[in-house]
Amino acid sequence: MRPLALIPALCCAAALVLSFLCLFAGHKKGFMEDYHLLTLNTSRIGSNLLNSSAASSSNPLSSLFHNISDSISNEINDRVADLAERIGVEDFYSAHLLDYCYGSYVPSSLPNSTVSKGDIHKDVEGCSNRTTMYHFDPTAALERSLNESGLGVTLGDLNWPEDIQKGIDALRILQKVVFVLYCIAIGIIFIALLAAILAVFASGRLAAGINIMIAFLAFLAIGLASAIVTAVTVKGTNVINQYGKEIGVEAHRGGKFLAITWAATGAMLIAILTWCFECCTRRSKRTQYVEK
Repeated sequence: MRPLALIPALCCAAALVLSFLCLFAGHKKGFMEDYHLLTLNTSRIGSNLLNSSAASSSNPLSSLFHNISDSISNEINDRVADLAERIGVEDFYSAHLLDYCYGSYVPSSLPNSTVSKGDIHKDVEGCSNRTTMYHFDPTAALERSLNESGLGVTLGDLNWPEDIQKGIDALRILQKVVFVLYCIAIGIIFIALLAAILAVFASGRLAAGINIMIAFLAFLAIGLASAIVTAVTVKGTNVINQYGKEIGVEAHRGGKFLAITWAATGAMLIAILTWCFECCTRRSKRTQYVEK
């Protein structure tokens, strides 16, 4: 009987649940939406055009500018929000491992005299189809929304920076690698969980040694997945914020997602350390027994 094996077993169980949550967060409307990789805030898209002195008459947005000016107040935040709604662009697009979701910020996209920043939350309207080895393409997501509006407005009319797409494309392979690593990690963590449960009823250093190797492989897989997804999230957010600021687009990285993926990594590290401690203490006890 090895009671100490219950600790790594519980750690493996926790890591397994957290890894599953990382993989399936946001896979359908309303399921762990706050646990996104990053969120693209497009509620102020086109603010650069509204702030300019005039819009070209050949630009299909020009007629919208006049309608906006006639229908609402002169406050720029309200005009920008109305523009995004009229051309069919959602307030946000949040990226997940299997898809992206979109919707509006309620009760408003920006804080004002009556609405504080803490009162604003997401209202998810829908999600894209779930896809294995999915990679988030903000350009395609926005083009889809613009096409569905039927107004003939294109990303070119909004001066969408090509550098954003170039930056996201550079991360495409890493996004696919992340999906594979999470799947591998889930499989190995499950094996580590079974091995830990069996080790509760086993004895000897061999069982502990086998568990150390399995737990290390699981730690390596989930650790690599966490490191790469962190790099992708940070880099993607920085690229969008760097080039999207000019047209009123910004990105926010998902702190909650990063928290649970690193928590899973930490759980597997604790499992390894526990097995190492178990292996060392049993060796020490055996040495003392031989000396006697």
